[in-house]
Amino acid sequence: MKRLVVGIGGITNGGKSTLSQSLHQLIPNSFIIAQDSYFKDDFILPVDSKGFKQYDTLDALHMDKMMMDVDSWRADPNLFLRQRGRNITPSSNNSEIFVLIVEGFLIFNYRPLNQLFDKRYLLEIPYEVCKRRRSSRIYNPPDPPGYFDGYVWPMYLKNRQEMERIASEIVFLDGRRPKEELLADVYEDVCQEIDRLRVGVTT
Repeated sequence: MKRLVVGIGGITNGGKSTLSQSLHQLIPNSFIIAQDSYFKDDFILPVDSKGFKQYDTLDALHMDKMMMDVDSWRADPNLFLRQRGRNITPSSNNSEIFVLIVEGFLIFNYRPLNQLFDKRYLLEIPYEVCKRRRSSRIYNPPDPPGYFDGYVWPMYLKNRQEMERIASEIVFLDGRRPKEELLADVYEDVCQEIDRLRVGVTT
């Protein structure tokens, strides 16, 4: 039994979830852990001097719970999947490769998690595209007036700068490219890693 941990990070509305879900559908014995599933309750999150809720920080997330799930998968991916009702696809030589896809906007900013990734991909889109995509989505609670320019984008730049001090060996992806092209590139890259694991060669 061999394991591969893939991180798909990046800016809000950059295409992380779409890419992760598509990759999961193509890779047998894979599982997605999404950082957005670990937000703390809205009412306990602090606000800044402008009255904006502080969502885009590690303190807004139950990173301890997220790490418990990641560690549970790493300890026994087979059992982890079975406990969640997922069927295992056996390999022809009984040497299954299990792939964990971790996606989120701050996955490379949390050192204990960042150090576990075998492959790191970061989706980027420019300010104008991000603002347009963000404005077309419905959030609960909804973004207050001025939230993108007053909080979301400045926090992205701050977190991006911090990430660059922590993480390395990141493959940067242009989130404006057709999703089929992005998927093809990442899938090919991950498959190469899977093939290396199969023959017992690690990089």
